[in-house]
Formats: sequence, C-alpha cells, structure tokens
Amino acid sequence: MPLAGQPVAAHSPGRMPKRYGVKEKDQVVAYVVDLVLTGRLRGGHRIDRNAIAEALGVSRVPVQEAMVQLEHDGIVSTRYHRGAFVERFDAAALHEHHELYGVLTGIASARAATDPNPELLGELDDTLQHMRKGKDRRLFHEGCQRFRDIVDDAYAGPRLHAAIRASQCFAASDFWVSYPRVRAELLPTYQQEATAIAARDAAGARTACLERSDLMATIMVAELTRRGVLAGDGG
Repeated sequence: MPLAGQPVAAHSPGRMPKRYGVKEKDQVVAYVVDLVLTGRLRGGHRIDRNAIAEALGVSRVPVQEAMVQLEHDGIVSTRYHRGAFVERFDAAALHEHHELYGVLTGIASARAATDPNPELLGELDDTLQHMRKGKDRRLFHEGCQRFRDIVDDAYAGPRLHAAIRASQCFAASDFWVSYPRVRAELLPTYQQEATAIAARDAAGARTACLERSDLMATIMVAELTRRGVLAGDGG
C-alpha cells in the first residue's frame, strides 16, 4: 500500500468500458469514490489523474472537472502545485456525510408532508409496492432512488437539490447492491417515511430520513471495517 502523499495509480485490467448516457465527469467521480470505498485509495493519498484518465479512456478535462466536484463534496482536497489528495476517510467522516444527507432529504420530506398531493402519494405507493415485491438487490436500490427522486423533484429547489447530491456521494450503488440485507434493513424506513408524508406528519417524515441515514452509515462502517477498508477501532 502506498504511503500517504504518494501518487496512487488506478489499477485495472485494461481500460474500463465506456458507460454511455453517463457524463464522463460523473464516471470519474464514481470511479474515485469506488477506489476509496474499496480501500485502493486512502486518506492522504495523492490521486494520479493520468492513471484515472487512462483507466477510463477519457481526457484530463473530465478528470479535472471531477476533482473540482470531489473537492466541493469533501472527498478530496487540492494543493497548489501538488495535486489532489484524498481527504480523511474514516467512520466519523462516513457518519458525517450520512448525517448531512439525512438532514437535507428530511427538509424535502417534511415539505412533502406539509402539503402532500395525491399524485405524489400514488407514485410513492406504487414505488413501495415494487420495492416490497422485488428480490433483486439492484432493482430494490433503483426503487430507493426512485422514491427519493419523487420527493426531491417535487419539494426540493435547485439549491437543496445540489446540496443533496453533494451529500450522497458515499451512497454508492455498488456497495448497496453487494449488501445482502439491504432490502430487509432499509425497506421499513421508506415505509415509515411514506406513512408520515401521507399522515401530514412533517416531524415524522424528517425523523424517518434521519434514522435511515444513521442506519446506512452504521451498516457501511461495519461492512467496510469487516472488509478491511476502515480500521477495526472505528477510526
């Protein structure tokens, strides 16, 4: 494992396949986050932008754009004439990211509960039905994203939308698709949120978002500790 401060190449068996329909900048962001979540990049490591561009088959332009977003999201920090470095990544950092996500999505959910419209309630109910029936973890995760989009698109303005996107960088789909108990552990929180919205219970809707985010952080910390990505002492 490279020492902190050394450049880290993005090792891969040749170039990664192109993901059509996804912006190159977003591909780079997802790739770097995956390197962090798998322990191939750790806090203090300098990011090798050339290696990432080569691994993804893109130019340096989207890599640089991704570094700007990742710095804005608190994943990396850039140092003048030295490059981009991974920020501190430990249990506390993961909990903080999820706490912010819970607070921000809770704002939109509370707004929905204050004035829920029948169309939104119907869409949430349909989405929940698919989430209950589906046993495929990827389809369940897509259902979770659909549930969130229904609420956020209707009740979050541009600034809140941007803040929510920035706070969910570690809510990586590959992680949750690989977690075997994702449906059993997260589905009740979505049901709780939908029930609160339908009952015009703004505080309950906000609480559901906070509790889900805390649960997600707890699960992720435990699982990444088990995988050796995080230190066993929780730090």
